[in-house]
Amino acid sequence: MSAQGGGELPFRSPERLDVVDSTNRYLADLARSGAPEGTSVLARRQTAGRGRLGRRWVDVEGESVLCSVLFRPAFELARWHTLSWLVALAARDACATVAGAELAFKWPNDLQAGDRKVAGLLAEAVRGPSPVSSGAAADGGALVVGIGINGNWPPHWPPPDDPDAAQIVATATSLDRATGHRVDTDELAAVMLDRVAWRYSALQRDAAAGAALAAEYRANLATISRRVRVDLADESFTGVALDVDDAGHLLVDVGACIRAVSAGDVVHVR
Repeated sequence: MSAQGGGELPFRSPERLDVVDSTNRYLADLARSGAPEGTSVLARRQTAGRGRLGRRWVDVEGESVLCSVLFRPAFELARWHTLSWLVALAARDACATVAGAELAFKWPNDLQAGDRKVAGLLAEAVRGPSPVSSGAAADGGALVVGIGINGNWPPHWPPPDDPDAAQIVATATSLDRATGHRVDTDELAAVMLDRVAWRYSALQRDAAAGAALAAEYRANLATISRRVRVDLADESFTGVALDVDDAGHLLVDVGACIRAVSAGDVVHVR
């Protein structure tokens, strides 16, 4: 199937792949070739799925939502991080509707059931040709937002010969284990992409929608008011997470001052 176009609905008609190294990598290549905003990709399995900082993403074939979506936002670069929030909110909507799971966010890029990770996002900016009809900036700027959602894990997963999977299970879970019932991942993906389309349309249509989206993200951010440890490349510190500012920085009260932490600088928040 080719990149989205013609009469297809933005985001809602994904290209479906059996196996790919990374949906983000695949969609970024399409973006560089001029794929239109609203192109989306779903895969049954990734062989080189990635999280933040190049961490390996482990999935169970056919039992996860492995998806990337393409934005060509016409608004300023400083607001692009809100598109990750938009996808996270769309995923939360879908998990509640399809699985009955009420998830919260962990800054900067996780969705959790309790204290266990269910999903993670990775946003990557791409430069390349911009379709004339896209309305995006002339430099061809695009943003690929990828998300992986753990749908169903087999009873005896992880496999004993996969230490990465075993490490993930120590701090993560799947929707079926969180809810006690199997989840239809095809329906989950369809509802999520529908909500991405709906939320993005509202963002483009209504100037107030951006503030409302940010407020909704903050309202479901479990990191706020918690004592956190922030690991940077060259130091670590602890404090109380107060808020996320409009630029997407986590504001942490360390006692002597309030530190603003960028997601790009963070190795880990515990």
